[in-house]
Amino acid sequence: MPHTARIWNYWLGGKDHYAADRAVGDQVQQFLPDIVASARADRAFLKRAVTHLVLDCGIRQFLDVGTGLPTADNTHEVAQTLDPECRIVYCDNDPLVLAHARALLTSTPSGATAYIDADARDTGRILAAAAETLDLTRPVAVMLLGILNFVGDDDQAGAIVRDLVAAVPSGSYLAVAHPTTEIKPAESAAAAAQWNKTATPPITLRRKADLERWFEGLDLLDPGVVTCTKWRPAAGDQADVYQVCGLARKP
Repeated sequence: MPHTARIWNYWLGGKDHYAADRAVGDQVQQFLPDIVASARADRAFLKRAVTHLVLDCGIRQFLDVGTGLPTADNTHEVAQTLDPECRIVYCDNDPLVLAHARALLTSTPSGATAYIDADARDTGRILAAAAETLDLTRPVAVMLLGILNFVGDDDQAGAIVRDLVAAVPSGSYLAVAHPTTEIKPAESAAAAAQWNKTATPPITLRRKADLERWFEGLDLLDPGVVTCTKWRPAAGDQADVYQVCGLARKP
């Protein structure tokens, strides 16, 4: 059966996918020809955000919920390249993801990398397990990239954000990336419908305003909630993609 993590891995250029995953990935791409660029823009946002958090914000702890299958520039690789003492906790509820993570997401000797088998909705379990590796009295970057779109209920998605942000201290950060309906709305809706007919779990698209509500009470960093290619790009303006993102600091 096609699965989210493997389809995403296919779009990112990984090797951990099967014919069924590639078939769905190709079907979605018929509706959204730039979906591969969008997936890779999401990963590029992760790299730029983690780099900023380590180099400019002094963050050394990361809680990455919705890990996905390892490809390139995973959170711990970016962070520990900049400071080997960074500590990263990954969370996912897909046994395949966890099997690959334990084999491939290895830490530097001076840092730490851990993995939690939990659903994103079970924030209590996530935080209790994360506390075994992270010091939750010190700032943590909470990473929710491409995960809340698999939580269809808006109240439940908001509760996940609130629970995780409430558990970390002042000076922590929240990073979110999420597919949107605001870039080519008709094509995006058709692609989501095709996804939901053929892959699991189902996907929900949201608007930029939805992400902005999740950041309420936090200090949203410039340039705010934007398409992933426009968040502090390395060079010049980039074409809009189907993912919007933002990074905010907890005051």
